[in-house]
Amino acid sequence: MAKLFQKIKKSVPASVLVGVVTPGTGPVPVPWVIGFFGPAGSLTATMLIIYIINILLAVVGLVAVLYVIIGGFRYVTAHGNEEQAEAAKLTITHAIIGIVIVILSFVIVRVIANALTLGVV
Repeated sequence: MAKLFQKIKKSVPASVLVGVVTPGTGPVPVPWVIGFFGPAGSLTATMLIIYIINILLAVVGLVAVLYVIIGGFRYVTAHGNEEQAEAAKLTITHAIIGIVIVILSFVIVRVIANALTLGVV
């Protein structure tokens, strides 16, 4: 069974293998870049840091989407009150700016990860 997983790991691109479960180890975090694992199959320190950064960016992105929803709810329930409507618009605007920053951060982390692990940009 382990040989089968080794063949799959070599023949399928790493981006397809996200969430693959290997026997006895549970879910294996497979990256979006080749070279995530070291020579012995262990996680390198650089890639662990990048993986944690990606998780944190995903959490921040989810919080920003939540604030868009909250702002929309506040806008709908303003009932013509101009101050509440403006506060809701401001919440939505800030949340959208946050989402844009998170997306750009993902791109920056990806470029840096590729430069560190593969030596290409």
